[in-house]
Amino acid sequence: MAKEKTLYTCTECAATSPRWLGKCPGCGAWNTLIETVPEAAGAGKNRLSTPQYAGLAQAQAVAPLSSIEATEVVRTPTGLEELDRVLGGGVVEGGVVLIGGDPGIGKSTLLLQALDALQRAHLPTLYVTGEESGAQVALRSRRLGLEGSQVNVLAEIQLEKILATVQATQPAVCVIDSIQTMYSDQLTSAPGSVAQVRECAAHLTRLAKATGIAIVLVGHVTKEGSLAGPRVLEHMVDTVLYFEGDTHSAFRLVRAIKNRFGAVNEIGVFAMTEKGLKGVANPSAIFLSQHSEPVPGSCVLVTLEGTRPMLVEIQALVDSGGPSPRRLSVGLERDRLAMLLAVLHRHAGIASADQDVFVNAVGGVRISEPAADLAVLLSITSSLRARALPKGFIAFGEVGLAGEVRPAPRGQERLKEAAKLGFTVAVVPKANAPKKPIPGLTIHAVERVEEAMQAVRELA
Repeated sequence: MAKEKTLYTCTECAATSPRWLGKCPGCGAWNTLIETVPEAAGAGKNRLSTPQYAGLAQAQAVAPLSSIEATEVVRTPTGLEELDRVLGGGVVEGGVVLIGGDPGIGKSTLLLQALDALQRAHLPTLYVTGEESGAQVALRSRRLGLEGSQVNVLAEIQLEKILATVQATQPAVCVIDSIQTMYSDQLTSAPGSVAQVRECAAHLTRLAKATGIAIVLVGHVTKEGSLAGPRVLEHMVDTVLYFEGDTHSAFRLVRAIKNRFGAVNEIGVFAMTEKGLKGVANPSAIFLSQHSEPVPGSCVLVTLEGTRPMLVEIQALVDSGGPSPRRLSVGLERDRLAMLLAVLHRHAGIASADQDVFVNAVGGVRISEPAADLAVLLSITSSLRARALPKGFIAFGEVGLAGEVRPAPRGQERLKEAAKLGFTVAVVPKANAPKKPIPGLTIHAVERVEEAMQAVRELA
């Protein structure tokens, strides 16, 4: 059977070329030509009648939103509470999930555990592996203590064979590990190329929507930490999860970047053990150092990850620098650190222009919300003056360039979480001060940076 001809199409202007070129002949853009399959003559007329589009092309009359009946999506719990939290409550029928992470972070381990739990709940499952043999997957399952697992395993990388197997077995949940190893016979490029990844993902997404099978795609990441392959892959799927954490640490974070069926920026916390990944019920304990006595340069922040308030310790070290002082932050934005140091000098009169400043978020967590500003400033001031903050002290709030302390979203939940974990003193923005007192928690509401510094000096 003769192989189909391929074309190279520009992703910017859709111009085509019979061979690959570095520069697009249409718009002049560089490195934008990708391999595609030319559409057969007359294919567009009967496209809606083809099986792969039939499930997506149900013609409906135009109707206002108020008259359309909407039902809640049915979710199937995976048996792993932290994973269910990130997914929004469980696996959705016909949903497509893309999960990415560094090699060895635990993606295959987590999904194998989830499939085993679903199988034990009497749901048919299929694990398609393109990176390992069936014997290797079986060996890992025994190492994880999944004795007698009935998860079906298919070691295959050809897309057409995988689609035929999925349609024949009709599993409730199918895992593709990984999408970069799959290839379609319709394209001549190697597995992992932009064209192959996009084509395979598109066929699998159509299959999920047409049959109601939940499909989980495992994706590799680049050195920069983004998913390898086309960015369009994230737009095609319903949910995008990122596996974060240091491979040398026992703790892993699963973060939802996109979720059509739940909250984004939700996180699940796992601990890697000999028996696989175990959910962590109280993640705040991971990110807090156990000091017997308060130490200078340490301030606890109540951050918000999705719908979950978490306590994270911010540590700062201010030391005498040389001719060009260093500004280094781990887990926080370095540009924002430089801005906060300027605000501290201008509005609180605390200069650190000739000092090295190092800031770290304990536990490897990454904090992107501006509510960490006040805790960063207080930890820097504590280290500079070599005076520890009071025991049981927390702070949060955004700091503006004019020196004002702005409120953080959902401040009441942050304060209640801190009180529940035994913290007794808080410095917060005035707009976040609760109307009713919180038992066991003394709150100092401030409007400006200098007020916060004065309140801390009085407490010390």
